[in-house]
Amino acid sequence: MPTTELGARPLDDGNTEFRVWAPRAESVAVRLPAGDVPLAPAEHGLFEGVAQARPGDDYWFALDGTALPDPASRWQPEGLRGPSRVVEPLRLERFDTPSLDELVLYELHVGTFSPDGMFEDAIPYLRELAELGITAIEIMPVAEFPGARGWGYDGVYLSAAQSSYGGPEGLVRMVAAAHEAGLAVVLDVVYNHVGTSGVKALDAFGPYFTDKYETPWGRAINYDDADSDYVREWVLQSAVQWVRDFAIDGLRLDAIHAIVDTSAEHIVEAIARRVHAENPRALVIAESGLNDPRVMRPRERGGYECDAAWADDFHHALRVPLTDDTDAYYADFGRIAQLAKAFHRPHVHDGGYSGYRRRHFGAPAEDVPPKRFVVYCQDHDQVGNRAYGDRLPEHARRLAAFCTLLSPFTPMLFMGEEYGERAPFQFFSDHIDKRIAKATREGRRREFAAFAGFTGEEVPDPQDRATFEASRLTGKGPRGHEQLVRELLAARRELGGAEAQVEEYDERAKWLRVRRGPFELLMNFGRAQAIPTRSREVVVTTGTANVQDDGVRLGAMTGALVR
Repeated sequence: MPTTELGARPLDDGNTEFRVWAPRAESVAVRLPAGDVPLAPAEHGLFEGVAQARPGDDYWFALDGTALPDPASRWQPEGLRGPSRVVEPLRLERFDTPSLDELVLYELHVGTFSPDGMFEDAIPYLRELAELGITAIEIMPVAEFPGARGWGYDGVYLSAAQSSYGGPEGLVRMVAAAHEAGLAVVLDVVYNHVGTSGVKALDAFGPYFTDKYETPWGRAINYDDADSDYVREWVLQSAVQWVRDFAIDGLRLDAIHAIVDTSAEHIVEAIARRVHAENPRALVIAESGLNDPRVMRPRERGGYECDAAWADDFHHALRVPLTDDTDAYYADFGRIAQLAKAFHRPHVHDGGYSGYRRRHFGAPAEDVPPKRFVVYCQDHDQVGNRAYGDRLPEHARRLAAFCTLLSPFTPMLFMGEEYGERAPFQFFSDHIDKRIAKATREGRRREFAAFAGFTGEEVPDPQDRATFEASRLTGKGPRGHEQLVRELLAARRELGGAEAQVEEYDERAKWLRVRRGPFELLMNFGRAQAIPTRSREVVVTTGTANVQDDGVRLGAMTGALVR
């Protein structure tokens, strides 16, 4: 397999080495302010050469005279349609990444996390997160995407830090500040597709895409068709450079279930291998919508050897008793027995029948340690993909945090959740192509037209800047919520790595009792009532909890940790 480094690599003598894979071009030159410098053809469609250029110089690749950005660009200072820029080699000092036993994730969107929405604007808030008990921030995708605002899942230049956030220099400063505050940094990366706005430009270079498969968001990346070697290398080098050059402590791989790869080594397995070779402590966390434990299993057992995976079933099993939502995939959930099952391993669907999918779904994951599942009661998808981007209702948030943070799994908070943020997180975009902008707007309206309580015109317009502005954190929440989260995270450290053992539950009364070592988690999703237990000390509670002869009496929608 090829290992030659793609893109622009500055040399010590004031020159830069350029290399690009462009098998569809007859001639390729690097276009610099001083003029074009022809690149020499090499094997398998590569073109390479050295030209007088320094970090900070802009360049294009001219394919048979047509100028296009570098597919392996490290910086797009003027966005998708502008030139690429040569970047000084970045080598931040490596951070001591926390183990999964210590990991508490905090998902944030750079653009709405702070008033000005730049990488560096997040810095003043990082130490507070560490003091709360967070050990790692997880940044939503920042690979260069269309326009100035968006979720980032339609990125095009996989190795270029978003220009509207401050580019690579801003990201370096943010990562350095996070490390100084004691926080690891996990970066969300999207390797299942690229944004439609960049398909034409990449297609001009070579077969970056295949027609054998499709994704829900656009053309499938060519991981296993003819001429796929350098496409795979383009992605693998992107994954490695985030870890190597920016000292990113882990990658979250978006929607790997949407990647089709019949190669002997699946691209996800290859990413995990290359990232771990670069930094053995770096985390590779997958999002797989298949409930497939193979993602986390070792290679010798046919697995991809990712360190962890997101577990949506835990969210669903928790949300329905909290809110009584039954739309779409929530229709499969609602029983306390399912939440009890999810506390043991979060694959509620582990090979059984899913009524929503109308087929059997998932696989058992008994052999996967609990800490290798990432769980949450709010995240960008489960909030932002609601029509109005509304967060959990206020009456449910304290119990939701209790269940998530005291579970035996790796917990994740969504930005603002730590203090009970009331502002929504809506779906927003800034597409520069009018056709794509129109399709995004109309698609969003169609998506919710059939849902009870919605009409197409009421759904916020994702292209309207007001939708983006409405999603900024306000820093305001109910009194006492942040203190509760602080107490729960402190209690989590006392619980250690003890697995969860379901002691008892009552389906009709809607309560659940789970043991973790010498502690018990009492969770009441119904009216005020006593939950039977021999424990006599309340360690932390989300509401009213009184020890009585017949157990601990909890208020409605209340959790208590007892021993």
